[in-house]
Amino acid sequence: MSSKSEIRDFTQGNIPKQLVVFAWPLFLSNLLQVVYNMVDMIIVGNKLGKVGISAVSVGGDVSNLLTFVAMGFANAGQVLIAQFIGAKQKDRLGKFIGTMSSFLVCCAVFLSIFGLIFRNGILTLMNTPAESFDGARAYSSICMAGLVFIYGYNIVSAILRGMGDSKHPFIFISIAAVMNLILDVIFVMFLDMGAGGAALATVISQATSFLCCAYFLVKHTKEFELTLKWSYFTKWNKEMLGKLVKLGTPMAIKTASVQVSKLFVNSWINSYGIAVSAFAGIANKVSNISNLVSAAMNTAGSTMVGQNIAAKEYGRVKKILQCLAVITLAVAGVISVFIWLFPNQVFGIFTDDAAVLEIGVKYVPIAVLQFIAGALRAVMNALINGSGNYKINFATAILDGIVLRIGLSLLFGLGLGMKHYGFWLGDALAGFTPFWIGLAFYCSGHWKKEKI
Repeated sequence: MSSKSEIRDFTQGNIPKQLVVFAWPLFLSNLLQVVYNMVDMIIVGNKLGKVGISAVSVGGDVSNLLTFVAMGFANAGQVLIAQFIGAKQKDRLGKFIGTMSSFLVCCAVFLSIFGLIFRNGILTLMNTPAESFDGARAYSSICMAGLVFIYGYNIVSAILRGMGDSKHPFIFISIAAVMNLILDVIFVMFLDMGAGGAALATVISQATSFLCCAYFLVKHTKEFELTLKWSYFTKWNKEMLGKLVKLGTPMAIKTASVQVSKLFVNSWINSYGIAVSAFAGIANKVSNISNLVSAAMNTAGSTMVGQNIAAKEYGRVKKILQCLAVITLAVAGVISVFIWLFPNQVFGIFTDDAAVLEIGVKYVPIAVLQFIAGALRAVMNALINGSGNYKINFATAILDGIVLRIGLSLLFGLGLGMKHYGFWLGDALAGFTPFWIGLAFYCSGHWKKEKI
């Protein structure tokens, strides 16, 4: 490997140090993404009250639904890039990156058009409160129109992460976070553009981040040992596209099924009134914050596991999973204690509405379950994703995203009469599914048989 290479080799060296160093910028990147999503809600909430919070919450749910292809296939691409590197096949990276990028851009255009056509029907199916319907439609419409930028950033950052570079995606998302904050204040507070203004600020920020990240990758192809040709983007490599689709489809289904089930759960939650709908948005933001470390460790672990499985360094895989468990569970424990002791202070960041805060106090035990589930899920998702096993990914998608998440939510919410708290509880318990599936997968030893 060239002394100037930006590619990181995780098949040797100190595992805890590598994991922390690689995951730290990923954590900061995830934190900034959550922050600028929270900024939307905080600014809109202070300007428009719980109606504005509900609009951003519901509109964000609808927009996130359309990102499932980007998330699933970008994660698959990251794993395959890591496996190419672990198997010493870096000469194949250029063709794969060209094929993956152009394929996902086409997907983004199609889904953007689809979303704009059917947005009203989707919002109606979600039982969007009448008071926040117009705001939710404005928010989701603008995000759908800028979907290609969201996909573009996911593509480029996945490429860099697959090569072991988590520092530069953090730099570019930092630019987006600062820009989003400034534009939020201008569009919402001064120009009175409401929820639509918050969405416009987010799209412009994401577009800027994507363009900076793409420019950086193109200008540093030598350091990343990449050969990029225009023909790689216009003439897809069928074999590589097949590998991407084979692995990316279950990952996309997993992401989509979780999003769809959450929309289903939230549609019932929204039916319990504007205060419950508003708190649902707040609860989602708090959950995102709690999952920051787990998500970073999952992403870092997937790349490290992918490289080591391809290099047949199975002992290192075990150590990687052990390190992941220690870190994620420790963080989940600290956050659980904090929110248990100070629920009003945490939820009060978003609103001072007494009805909304009362819901929050009763929600705390469910939040703790979500924190623990997120920690355990990160460990086994790193193994499942890093192995590239599409069958296990598909099983996780169906059970976690549809069968258990919807089934348990209906059981507790309607069957046992727990109403919105029951739907939240079912969603939290379903979050443990990847851990149990991953544990069985690890014990079986089949992950050692995966090949690029």
